[in-house]
Amino acid sequence: MTATARTGTRTTGVRVAGAAAGALLTLTAVAAAPAQAAGYRYWSFWESSGGKPWAYATQGPATARPADGDAIGFRFALSQGTSDTSQPSAAADFAGICGGVEKKDGSKRIAVVVDFGGPLDAPPGETPPAKPIKVGCAEVRDDATGAEALAAVAKPLRYDSAAMLCGIAGYPARGCGEQVDERAPASAAPTGPAPAAAPGHGGGPSFGVLAGGAAVLALGGAAIWKARRRG
Repeated sequence: MTATARTGTRTTGVRVAGAAAGALLTLTAVAAAPAQAAGYRYWSFWESSGGKPWAYATQGPATARPADGDAIGFRFALSQGTSDTSQPSAAADFAGICGGVEKKDGSKRIAVVVDFGGPLDAPPGETPPAKPIKVGCAEVRDDATGAEALAAVAKPLRYDSAAMLCGIAGYPARGCGEQVDERAPASAAPTGPAPAAAPGHGGGPSFGVLAGGAAVLALGGAAIWKARRRG
């Protein structure tokens, strides 16, 4: 083998190895980049009983039937899911909201908290009410739903054809749970904690990405071996 041939083989090997390493770095960068999940603007529904902190409701207000002494909360916000949805900024304080209201036979008292959110949560062209928090003590019949308790405190309510709660006390005036462009400014992102990584992944690259990287390196090594044999 001549010196020139040996030099050409080494050059080819270096170029292939460099390309393989570059491809692996690209794959790793893609795996490490955070996924861009679409967000939504909507009214989330929260519950509290026995003076406990707010908990995300497991059913809608039209089917939930809070008991006497419970609190229900509604928050309009830009969110990417239940794990990062902003809860009402006012406490679930039944005693403070309904403390002066006596229970009557055949009825129940429900503390209602409505949080209209901030300017960053507002849809384009709309502005939250001047008073961002509205609270009230709903006196409703014993079998009344959360939606009925809300209506007793914060009319008018607006629903879509699928019975999704779209507006409380006239806000927002239009739309219902629209998807928000994932390219929105970071300042408009949800304020809650980010969703947790899937179990067993630890937030790192998936097995498929790592396997793909290994394949790239294997192909690069094969190319180098073939180049040397040709030399």
